[in-house]
Amino acid sequence: MSDVLQACATFFLFAVTAMFAENAVFSRALGVSRLVKLVGDSTVDTLVFGGLMCAVQLISAPLAKVANGLIQPLAFRSAIRPLVFVLCSAVAFAAVLGLVLLLFKSAAKDIVAVLPMATFNTAVLGVMLLTATQGFTWAQTMGFAFGSGVGYTLAVVVVTESQRKLQSRSVPAAFKGLPITLIYISILTLAINAFTGHRLAI
Repeated sequence: MSDVLQACATFFLFAVTAMFAENAVFSRALGVSRLVKLVGDSTVDTLVFGGLMCAVQLISAPLAKVANGLIQPLAFRSAIRPLVFVLCSAVAFAAVLGLVLLLFKSAAKDIVAVLPMATFNTAVLGVMLLTATQGFTWAQTMGFAFGSGVGYTLAVVVVTESQRKLQSRSVPAAFKGLPITLIYISILTLAINAFTGHRLAI
């Protein structure tokens, strides 16, 4: 029983760490280009995207951990690791696609349209790389994968909510749109890094 509680505590600790201190966007600069596209796209539901990303990462991260262990003895493992991780993403994509078609038949078309961008992006690949190469336990891997998905979703929400103020008349014309959004993300990144310092906690 104590082992189960310890694993749950580890899972939630790493999930909270990934959400805030190690946020994929603000601390790792992963998926920024995708985030900027999501902010301006009213056709994509943020919560649907976030849910799909969490599902993909909860499947792909443990797959990447196993695959990384299998290629570890190979001398050329560094060269093939990116390809292996992309294959793990593809397997996760297929698994989530199957679940969506099975469980959400009525809304499957809209959800499936979002699935590719929730699967194939640098945020997902970055989480696989971190969990596979940092020597995380299974509980840490799953917690970090889940927290990264939720943290990315929170980043999208925060930046989306800022757009109303960023469109203010006080913003110079040269900075309107993408430039002011990137400046805003940079300031948020500095604020997040104030909690962890210059060195990342994980």
